Amino acid sequence: MNTLFLTKKNFDEAVAKTADVLKRNGLVVAPSDTVYALIVNAASANSVKKLIEFKSRPAGKPISVFVTGFKELEDNAGLNGYQSKIVRELLPGPFTVILPSRHKVAPMLESEKGTLGLRIPDYPFINRLVREFGKPLTATSANVSGRSPHYRISTLLNELPKAKKGLVDLIVDAGQLPHNEPSTVVDLTGSDLKIVRQGDITFKSSKNFLSKSASQTQKIGRYIFEKYRELSSTKPLIFIIEGELGVGKTVLIKGMGEAMGIDNIISPSYVIYYEYGNFYHFDLYNVQEHEEFGHLGIDKLLKPGNILAFEWGEKSGNIIDKLKEKGNVVYIRMRYVSEKEREVIIKS
Repeated sequence: MNTLFLTKKNFDEAVAKTADVLKRNGLVVAPSDTVYALIVNAASANSVKKLIEFKSRPAGKPISVFVTGFKELEDNAGLNGYQSKIVRELLPGPFTVILPSRHKVAPMLESEKGTLGLRIPDYPFINRLVREFGKPLTATSANVSGRSPHYRISTLLNELPKAKKGLVDLIVDAGQLPHNEPSTVVDLTGSDLKIVRQGDITFKSSKNFLSKSASQTQKIGRYIFEKYRELSSTKPLIFIIEGELGVGKTVLIKGMGEAMGIDNIISPSYVIYYEYGNFYHFDLYNVQEHEEFGHLGIDKLLKPGNILAFEWGEKSGNIIDKLKEKGNVVYIRMRYVSEKEREVIIKS
């Protein structure tokens, strides 16, 4: 069992070495956007048998796979129009979608009904690895079946007996991972969307999310930003966020900032906006007169590559036509469900 410590400097080398191990039917432990994962060639029956032996997984229990994008997903699963729409709204991100398999992976990965779980992760190492390898890779957590997932290699190794350690050919150690839940599993094979396993992001539909804590609200903000960030390449990306006082608008925006590597976002309660590089965080709560918008210099900020987030977006009526003309606008409505629960609704 070899260990490779992943850094920015050895990123390309680590991807190449990991792909080489997988091509030789090896079993790899590697970081993902949720937890440390067990990765093998999903098309190799021998590799999958090795993985199942490691996990002590009951026969017939399916295992999901990583794919690079929508084309590879459609190559491995059959989708109708409804399923395709939902998949493109959810992925990439911390979701596994269950769809009818096209049977291009090892049969042991599929359910008894011939369905397959697929993921398009939001994690550079896994994305590059799947592209480099050129085929789907398994996407199951690196733990013995029935045990908790792992966010640090040392806790995994402390749990494993010698025989199971001997099954691992390579460990890619990226240090401590954020304490994210495993992916939310969504079954799309029926007439209605069904949640099989709940992860960090709770939702009623693909654009309607529920948060039970500030940390969940922040993760939803990060997820929403990642879904729409590519729109900023052609026009400024603008988030109009509406909601009552204290519902969590600033927390949601902190999650967006986190996705950009900004960890010092605070509410601009006593000014109209704060600037963080190409990210502009507005609070329109104290804006009373139409003329005040003229002093903000918003025209100068409406450039491709810039991201603008407006709290109290319901007060943006005087400038909304300009924002829609110059930028790509995403409307978000937040509301109280109960004292602890919030609903986050994407309206665009």
